[in-house]
Amino acid sequence: MLTGLTALWNRVFAFLGRISMYRVVYLALATLAVIALVLSLFGQVGPSPLELIVTLVVLSAVCVGVDAAAQRVLHLPWRLESSLITAHILLFVLRPSLEIAALGGIVIAAAAASLSKYLLAWRGRHIFNPAAVGATVLTLLSLVWPSLGASAWWVGTPAMAAPVILLGVAVLWRTEKIRVVAVFLIVAMMVAVLRTASQLQAQGGQIESGDVWQLFLSSPFLFLGAFMLSEPLTLPPRRWQQFTVAGIVGVLAGWPIPVGDISLGQERALLIGNLVAFAFAVRTAVRLTLASRAERTPTVKELTFRVHDRLSFVPGQYLELEVPHSHPDARGTRREFSIASAPEDLPLLRVAFKESTSSKPQSSFKKALAQVDEGERLAITGVWGDFVLPKRESAPILMVAAGIGVTPFVAQLRHARAAGQERDIVLVYVASDASELAYRADLEESGVPVIVFTRDRPADLPSHWTWAQGVRLDAQGLLRVVPDIASRHAYISGPAGLIADLAPALERARSITTDAFSGY
Repeated sequence: MLTGLTALWNRVFAFLGRISMYRVVYLALATLAVIALVLSLFGQVGPSPLELIVTLVVLSAVCVGVDAAAQRVLHLPWRLESSLITAHILLFVLRPSLEIAALGGIVIAAAAASLSKYLLAWRGRHIFNPAAVGATVLTLLSLVWPSLGASAWWVGTPAMAAPVILLGVAVLWRTEKIRVVAVFLIVAMMVAVLRTASQLQAQGGQIESGDVWQLFLSSPFLFLGAFMLSEPLTLPPRRWQQFTVAGIVGVLAGWPIPVGDISLGQERALLIGNLVAFAFAVRTAVRLTLASRAERTPTVKELTFRVHDRLSFVPGQYLELEVPHSHPDARGTRREFSIASAPEDLPLLRVAFKESTSSKPQSSFKKALAQVDEGERLAITGVWGDFVLPKRESAPILMVAAGIGVTPFVAQLRHARAAGQERDIVLVYVASDASELAYRADLEESGVPVIVFTRDRPADLPSHWTWAQGVRLDAQGLLRVVPDIASRHAYISGPAGLIADLAPALERARSITTDAFSGY
């Protein structure tokens, strides 16, 4: 069972990974808007077809216009998808209308949402979810001018539940936030059920199973979790921190707390969660300059940066590097890189990437990265990930790296050596040929046994290195070279397809932690 789930997860992730995260979100929201329009033709949702169309046009125009103006002033690249994502989220959160005053309120909400990306940001990182800011601003203004309208969350209706679930799962699969949003949904529903039960009890009634199901289908929790809480730029680095934020938002969303004439409803609950997340992540958004470039293999390039702010990370985590450039392609101006250096190496920080050897054109990001000069300043928008070794140093570890996937293990082994840790580690390293074994010197200095899978035999192998010769790295091959896998905690970093292929062997390990990537 575990084998099938691991393989399925990674094959789907490999497919979705071909599309940028922002494009997956936009396509999901656009599809949801079309579905809502069709449902409105049959009276299955509150807004009319014309109200939906006019409201979306107004939202898109304002979000695109404000973003374009702000990005021009700040000399930032134009991100059309980001603008359209904000507009589509607001479409489902606000109350669509054809009235002039209400459309004025929609304009205000859209402008506030877009401006928050630049005014309420820290070193390229959003402090608050933009759509939640826009909806909250409009709700506060409606206390003085009710005709402006307020947030409505009309997306929370049984007719929209199935599309939101299906499209939301695609988004969460791509962003790897299914577990985090599941925690939010469980907490929110439990609290909402308790609130409903107490209200019914006060009226002399009691809650029934049908009421719980109706509450789930009619709540905005599904949309809030899948399309807003999951936003990476407003989440903290570690999973336990993300679970904490999800729990806080779940409690506040499930039982809105009255504050004067308004309540801490859905978007306000999210804003509080965003603030907690920012407190966790404030030391992961930093400025740095490029110190040097190096060639680790014929295709693997290394970048060394000098960090100018306090940076906190755990070996095995990854960062998101932003390289602003004109006319970015669909993959945008940000990329994720595993950190290849240890915390002890700071203020120097290393990342590596593989250059394409095919005839396929390089992404605009890689072209821009190649043009960054030494001394030029860039920014890390955040550090994330739970691909970290057990705290118990006596736990036996199996590391499986494919190509550039060795970088998080390099960081972990450098840290263990610097900290004087003595861990029982075996590294299985897969590369196309011996010349593509990156960071060989670092791995040799660590002293851990390394089993190499390459077409040709590497020269001058250390005594603790083994060439697998003709063994193929599939599930059976892994079991053959690591016969004690059942006693080890397995960590695998590489293409999602490889992780899926090795699933039958990995399931025998004491635990499995994966770091899948889909390329650039």
